[in-house]
Amino acid sequence: MRLLAVDTCLDACSVAVVDGERTLAAVTEPMSRGHQERLALLVSGTMDRAGLTFDELDRVAATVGPGSFTGLRVGLAFAKGISQALSIPLVGVGSLPALAAGRAGLVCAAVDARRGQIYLQIFRDGSSLMAPDALTVETAAARLAELAGDGPTLLIGSGAPLLSALLPTAIVETPPGPDPVEVARLAVAVRDPVPVARPLYLRTPDAKLPGGIDPFA
Repeated sequence: MRLLAVDTCLDACSVAVVDGERTLAAVTEPMSRGHQERLALLVSGTMDRAGLTFDELDRVAATVGPGSFTGLRVGLAFAKGISQALSIPLVGVGSLPALAAGRAGLVCAAVDARRGQIYLQIFRDGSSLMAPDALTVETAAARLAELAGDGPTLLIGSGAPLLSALLPTAIVETPPGPDPVEVARLAVAVRDPVPVARPLYLRTPDAKLPGGIDPFA
């Protein structure tokens, strides 16, 4: 299966093209703003390096959050446009599972949501131990304490340093976003019929369109 994956949810603009388990091309550019201006160029360049034309794709994937409200919409809208133009499935991938993908043991995917909150999801050997949630730092720390065992723990994401004091022996990683290759692999594994891809909001956006209309609802 040939698939194009994009991620703009967090602090990077990332693209990957895979053919099944084989990575054809991938790129990540750290950025907190400017995803909309950069994404199309990154996709075009990555497709060229992969040696594919768009009509050779079987699926397109995008991260759906949680993350930046504006950022996740950029990637999702772009991927939706490709999906509709080519009549291929659009797969939505959570940013927290994507951060934790490919890691063994206890993995805590934590994104700094600002305002004293963390977007949190905890996994063990790839299986989710909780649904993604927006929690205060104190509540997130308590949830982690409940689930942590004696084995090694990985804290990954921009919110990881906020929890590191609880587990001083934990490994802490703060990538700007998930590995786009892992986003692609998660999307390849989704079985047909593919669920409708919708943005994952764990709290109400600060700004709304007139009338409160959400084009992805």
